[in-house]
Amino acid sequence: MRQTALLLLLAAIMPVVVHSQTVDRTKPPQTPPIPDFKLPSLYETSLPNGLKIVLVEDARFPLVTLRLAFLGGSKFDPPSLPGLSESTAALLTEGTKTRSSRQIAEELAEIGGTLNGASGPDGLTLAGSSLADHAPKLIEILADVIRNASFPADEVELRKQNRKEALRAQRSQPSFLADEKLAATVFGSHPYSHIAPTMESLERMDQKALANFRDTYLVPNNATLVLLGRLPGRQQTLKLVRAAFEDWKQKALPPAPKAEFPAGQRGILLVDRPGSVQADIHVGQLAVTRSSPEFFPLMMASTILGGGTNSRMFRNIREKEGFAYDAHSFLDTKRDAGVMTAITQVRNDVIEPAMQALLTEMEGMAKQAVPAGELSASKNFVSGVFLLRLETQDGLATQLSNMKILGLPNSYLEHYTSSVRSVEPDQIQAVARKYIAPGDAAIVVVGDASKISKPLEKFGKVTVTKAN
Repeated sequence: MRQTALLLLLAAIMPVVVHSQTVDRTKPPQTPPIPDFKLPSLYETSLPNGLKIVLVEDARFPLVTLRLAFLGGSKFDPPSLPGLSESTAALLTEGTKTRSSRQIAEELAEIGGTLNGASGPDGLTLAGSSLADHAPKLIEILADVIRNASFPADEVELRKQNRKEALRAQRSQPSFLADEKLAATVFGSHPYSHIAPTMESLERMDQKALANFRDTYLVPNNATLVLLGRLPGRQQTLKLVRAAFEDWKQKALPPAPKAEFPAGQRGILLVDRPGSVQADIHVGQLAVTRSSPEFFPLMMASTILGGGTNSRMFRNIREKEGFAYDAHSFLDTKRDAGVMTAITQVRNDVIEPAMQALLTEMEGMAKQAVPAGELSASKNFVSGVFLLRLETQDGLATQLSNMKILGLPNSYLEHYTSSVRSVEPDQIQAVARKYIAPGDAAIVVVGDASKISKPLEKFGKVTVTKAN
């Protein structure tokens, strides 16, 4: 009886509710402004040997995540050994003076842990995690691999052979060839121009070169240790770190390569790839670092131009014209420079209209102010993606270590979304004129020169070259 009465009451009030909540389904719902990120409680200190320490308490999960980051990326590779930093990072966990590669893997498995090395343009980082109860063991293994890596001859040889095969696979991809030539054009003689090892440098790599790189750059006064998660208390954590690293000797560091780059100059470099049925087009030029006041306006400009399925390049070049499956842009920032690039892959028979469409979209960013609705949607997209990346321990630890590598302040993360929200249309137009409009941009095209060189001549002087 009570149920029947309730149903009758709901039936009586339903028309009133529906009538009072009329929804205009022709318009998307309004997204409220996305809030700033609030950095968890963070404690910073350093050891007498120069090792910087960052502790962040996060008790949500019984986990500990760490990053040990060095300014020892590929820009510090010797000119004759590109890829040395990359190989050093990969081989750190493949054996020490007292542990074999297998023993390291088994000890990590016993504590539910991981530990891997990776290298980028500016930094070399060891990334690890384990169950919180086993944090002392994780720190012990970390200290062993960074201080005592022995680079066993069999592991070095295996790494060399595997990396050669991976490099052959990379060099079979037109997108890699375009990236390689664009980096060489934009960065000139600076080490940023090398994005991968060569077959020759891999052949020359040996235990001595790896150990020398480790002993030169992987030193405490060039490092930041980030520990994040359910830590065993600040004093106990610092005691563990001191025990593992306090007697690690600091060393004088060689100077970093000078941040000197060539001026932009318009030109079309055609990398001949006989038999290609499509052309990879990369248009790029030198841009800003994250510490520049122009970074956030340029990042928003890149997002609007080609940062997703709602971007201008995607909607026009792919959806409207059907020239390409992929059309996107991105702003790649390093410590000393950045590069702004627009990319698409198109069929040979549409190379001319597709190139024109791409250049028109790039020029359009500089000619007209971005409408308020388009800018607002892009701000919410960028801010939302940023906050999602910080939800996990791994994501936050990665961002914290990247900030140290890029020389950014702690406030960078907390002010990120407000910096995004503060970007105005006139700022976007100003940076688009400098870094997106293709007047001085390098254009690299990878494809069959016999099929596409003639149409490309309508856009400038074409220089044909072979892949390295």
